[in-house]
Amino acid sequence: MTEVTASPITMKCKVCGGDIVNDYLTGKCVCAHCGNKWAIQDMIPGFSKYSHIIENITRANNILENGNNNKATVNEAKIAFMSAISECSRYNDAVTSELVTICKNGRSRADMMLVYIKGKDYYDKKSYRSAVKEFSKIPGYKDSDELIGQCKAGIERNRKKMIPVDILFSFILPLILCIILKEKAGLPMGAVIPIFFVCSAGLGYVLYRGGVPSVIIMVISVLCAAPLIIYLFLAYVFHINVVTAAIIAIVAPIAVIVVLVALGIRSDKD
Repeated sequence: MTEVTASPITMKCKVCGGDIVNDYLTGKCVCAHCGNKWAIQDMIPGFSKYSHIIENITRANNILENGNNNKATVNEAKIAFMSAISECSRYNDAVTSELVTICKNGRSRADMMLVYIKGKDYYDKKSYRSAVKEFSKIPGYKDSDELIGQCKAGIERNRKKMIPVDILFSFILPLILCIILKEKAGLPMGAVIPIFFVCSAGLGYVLYRGGVPSVIIMVISVLCAAPLIIYLFLAYVFHINVVTAAIIAIVAPIAVIVVLVALGIRSDKD
C-alpha cells in the first residue's frame, strides 16, 4: 500500500485571518481565533471525492464509541480504518494525508480496545495473572489501572486458598530426594530430616509465589507422586527389597497408562 504523505493544509479565516481548523468528519471548518465556521466543501474544492473515505472513518469511530464492543466489532472497525487508508492512497494529497493520520489514531484506539477486551475476558474468568499482563499493556486506558489492582488482590486471595495444596506438593520431591539420600547415600536420619524441611520450605515458597516455576514443580510432583506412594507401601509396609520396590513403583504406573491408552484407542475404533 502506498504511503500517503503531504504537507498539511493551512488556511486563514476570511474574517480575522486566524488559522482554520478542519473537522473532516463533520464537514466543518472553524477559525481557532474568532470561531467563525464554514462548510469544508466551500473551502476545499472537490471535497466530495473524499466522502466514501469519511464514511468508512465515521463508521469505524461509531463502532469504537459503542459501549458494547466485542472482538468482532472492533476488528470490523480496524478493517474500516484500513480500507479508508487504502482509498487515501488513490489521491495522495494534503487532505488524504490528514485523513490517514486520523485513521492511524483510530486503529491505535482499536488495538488498545482489543487488548482491553482480552484482559477483561481473562478477568471475568478469574485468570488474574493473564489479565494483569494484558491490562499492563494499556496503562490509563478506561479502568485498566483499577482492574490491575483488583486482579492483584484476586491473585493474593488465590495464593492464600492454595496454601494447603502448596504444602502438600512441597513434600513430594524433597521426600523422594531424602529417600535416595538415605537408601543410596546412607545418610543418617539426623541429616536427612533437616534436608527434607529445608527443601520443602524452599519449594513451598516457590509454589506460593506461583508462575511458571510453580507449574513445573506441580507437574513433576504429580508425575512422581504415584511411584513414590507405591514405593513407600512396598518398601516400608510390605518390606519388599528396595530395588524391587523401586522397579515396581516405576513400571506399574507406566503399565496402567499404556493399558488405558490401548483401551481408549480400541474403543475409538469400535
